[in-house]
Amino acid sequence: MKIGIACDHRGYEAKRHLLPTLKKMGHDVEDFGCHSSSSVDYPDYALPVAKLVAQGKKDIGILLDGSGIGMSIVANKVQGIRAALVHDELTARRSREHNHCNVLCLGTDLLSEAQIHKIVEIFLSTPFGDGRHIRRTAKVTEIEQANLAHSKARGKGENA
Repeated sequence: MKIGIACDHRGYEAKRHLLPTLKKMGHDVEDFGCHSSSSVDYPDYALPVAKLVAQGKKDIGILLDGSGIGMSIVANKVQGIRAALVHDELTARRSREHNHCNVLCLGTDLLSEAQIHKIVEIFLSTPFGDGRHIRRTAKVTEIEQANLAHSKARGKGENA
């Protein structure tokens, strides 16, 4: 699996410990930073990963910051992204089975290293469900498309 991973300064240590595990699992992992515990702005690191996942150049994104909230907000601004802020094994599984999430966001201040590794393992190994979940995710995509079309139409009217 092609994975893009990024963090801010609060997620740096967790990412540093997670990278060898992902590679040992056989994944093709590209690290988009940050590369130290010096303070940085999380949007600068979340956005490139989200864009590459949306473009299909990465299968999955993994974003780590202190609470997971900032990274998830940024990722979910990108069309085609379904980022999940995951707290435990159940939400990791459900985010994939029920919501077909393609970006995993983790709050490293709230989780142990062992929990992070287990959550990532479950997220990466859980397939998307079928039946009602297909119908529901299709509705989410329709909402996204309608909002995009509305924004484009509104922008044309304002610029005219």
